[in-house]
Amino acid sequence: MPSISLQRIVEKAKLEALTPEIPIEKIKIKQPDINRPALQMAGFFENYEATRLQIIGFVEYRYMESMTPERKEEIYSKLLSYPIPCIVFCRDLEPDELFRKKAVENGVPLFKTKNTTSVFMAETIRWLNVKLAPCISVHGVLVDVYGEGVLIVGESGIGKSEAALELIKRGHRLVTDDVVEIRKVSEDTLIGTAPDITKHFIELRGIGIVDIKTLFGVSSVKETQNIDLVIKLADWNKDTEYDRLGLEEQYTEYLGNKVVCHNIPVRPGRNLAIVCETAAVNHRQKKMGYNAAQELYKRVQNSLAQKREEDEEE
Repeated sequence: MPSISLQRIVEKAKLEALTPEIPIEKIKIKQPDINRPALQMAGFFENYEATRLQIIGFVEYRYMESMTPERKEEIYSKLLSYPIPCIVFCRDLEPDELFRKKAVENGVPLFKTKNTTSVFMAETIRWLNVKLAPCISVHGVLVDVYGEGVLIVGESGIGKSEAALELIKRGHRLVTDDVVEIRKVSEDTLIGTAPDITKHFIELRGIGIVDIKTLFGVSSVKETQNIDLVIKLADWNKDTEYDRLGLEEQYTEYLGNKVVCHNIPVRPGRNLAIVCETAAVNHRQKKMGYNAAQELYKRVQNSLAQKREEDEEE
């Protein structure tokens, strides 16, 4: 099960520690969701998601202030006895001394942030969803072509990196070469990233390793990209039937999500970069409501209908 260290969340969100004496290096977050313990403050602990990151906003804070000392002792003791990874106070709020004391006794780290509750929640959930999403690695090249994430796959040595290099020369951006880490962040969205080791590098047979960011500048690379289109490169085979109209979309599947896929035959003289570029633009045009294959089909049907009418008149 994927997890992320609490230390990374603290650094990312720039949280201020309220219990610096509690070590957080070994604490892991395993769920992308958060919890606001409003019902727990009222004494209802059934189905309490204690393993989530806990957030206390202005409403919970005001309720805590209204509690009697006896009630605080009871609720704080029960709340903080659960295995809570951490509690974050928003709007620069700080807990009372009793809450802090109980947190230290139970080893629950406390933090605060200047952000409003809704802003902090939205950003934290978005970031955790990406970092904790199901992830696989595939062999291929991911390039941003006109805003479309094009994943180029195929057998080793077929020309994926060379096609990517030509696309970069034409002004598009490299995300990753050789290994693509694919994360499923929703039922509709796959995001591709590069492993830290190979980020911004391309391997070209006969030349070796090339640093794209250094050679072509920061405008030629990108950290992450949605995967919108898959292009599978394969050696040309005269006995294979290739789609020549594109009336029906073909799909491939990663982590349960379907992605439009084109099977492109490779033979000497074909400019793969222009083919990939055209496929990306055509895919974007289809998303905007225009399908060239369907337009051709309509023209053919209209032409046949007009010819039948002329034959009937004769």
